[in-house]
Amino acid sequence: MTRLATSWLVYRLTDSALLLGIVAFAGQIPVFFFSPLAGVWVDRWNRHRAMIVTQILAMIQSLGLAVLALSGTINIWWVIFLTTMQGLINTFETPTRQAFMVDMIDDRAALGNAIALNSSIVNGGRLVGPAIAGLVIAAVGEGYCFLIDGLSYIAVIYSLMAMRIKPGETRKPQRHVWHELVEGWRYVVDTPPIRWILLMLSLISLIGMPYSVLLPIMAGHVLMGGAHTLGFLSASAGVGALTAAISLAVRKSVRGLSRWIGFASAIMGTCLILFGLSRSFWLSLALMAGTGFGMMHQIAGSNTILQTIVADDKRGRVMSFYALSVLGFTPIGSLLAGMLASRIGAPATLITCGVLCILAALWFMGRLPEIRREIRPVYIELGIIPQAAIESQGR
Repeated sequence: MTRLATSWLVYRLTDSALLLGIVAFAGQIPVFFFSPLAGVWVDRWNRHRAMIVTQILAMIQSLGLAVLALSGTINIWWVIFLTTMQGLINTFETPTRQAFMVDMIDDRAALGNAIALNSSIVNGGRLVGPAIAGLVIAAVGEGYCFLIDGLSYIAVIYSLMAMRIKPGETRKPQRHVWHELVEGWRYVVDTPPIRWILLMLSLISLIGMPYSVLLPIMAGHVLMGGAHTLGFLSASAGVGALTAAISLAVRKSVRGLSRWIGFASAIMGTCLILFGLSRSFWLSLALMAGTGFGMMHQIAGSNTILQTIVADDKRGRVMSFYALSVLGFTPIGSLLAGMLASRIGAPATLITCGVLCILAALWFMGRLPEIRREIRPVYIELGIIPQAAIESQGR
C-alpha cells in the first residue's frame, strides 16, 4: 500500500517521470552502497533481535510519512528524505530476514518450500495491498495508506517477540570488518553458481524491475485511468507473482530451478514488450500478471538455490549480496528508466527493457552447463540427488 501510495503521491505532486525515478532511486540506493557491509554484521548479530529493531525503525518511518501527509505539509523533499531512510533500514533488514529464515526451520530439506511459502505471503500482500491502496487513495488520500502501514508494524513486532527461536551460534568478530567483507566477496566470485545467479539478478534488477516506476504514467497517460487503474495493474502483477510463488511452494525438489531462472526472465521480458505496445486495459492486466510471474519465479528461484548451497558461516554476507543484486541495482535502473521515459516515453522505455531482459535470459542459459556441474556435488552431499540416481548414471 505504501509503495503505491508513494508513487501516486509523487506523480500527483510533480507530474514528472524523472522525479518518480529519483524517488525510487533514493529509496533503494542505500542498499547499493551499504548492503555488503550489512552482511558482515548480520553474520555477527543475533538475527531475531536485529529483526525486531529494524521493524521498530520502519514503523517510525511510516508514521512520519503519515503525519506529514495527513497534516498537508508533505512535499517532494520530505518524500525523498523519508524514502531514503526506509532504504537504509531495508539495507540491514533484508539480509537479516533472509538469513533468519534458516533459523526458523529445523529441516533444511524444507528450505525451498519455506522460501516459496514466504514469497506466497509477500505476494498475497502485493496482490491485496495495491487494490486496497487504490480505493483508499481515491476515497481519503495517500496519508491513510501510510497510517495503516505504520500501525500494522505493531502486529509484526508482536509476532517477532512471540517467537521462541533456538539461539544459533553468533560468530565472534575475530577479524576486521573489511577482512570479512573481502572474504565474503571472494566466496561469491569463486563460486560459479552463486556468481552467475547474482549477476543475472543484478541484470534483471537493472533493466527489468524498474517497470514499476513507470506504472503511474502507463495508468494515467496511456490507459487514461486513475489511482484505481494503477492499483489494478499492480495487483495484477501481484497475482502473477503469487502464482509463481505457489508453483515453487509445491515443488518437491530444488532440482531444475536454475533452468527456470532463464525461462522466467524471458517471460518477463516478453510481457514487458507487449505491455509497452498495449493500449487495452484488460490486455495490460494480463501482461502485468505475466510480468509478475516471471519476476517472482526468477527472484524466489534464485533465492532458493542460493540458500541451499551457501555455507552457513557466510550466509549473511551472501544474502547481503543477494539484497544488493535485487534491490541495489533497481534504483539505478529506476533512475535510468525515468530519464529515458522523459525523452522517448514510458511505452518505448518498457519495450527497450523487455528486449534487454530477453537478451539477459539467453546469456544466462549459456551459463547453465557450468552452473549444473558446480551445483551437482552439493546436491549429492545434501541428498537432493538420490544415491540411486547417481549409481544408475554410473552404470
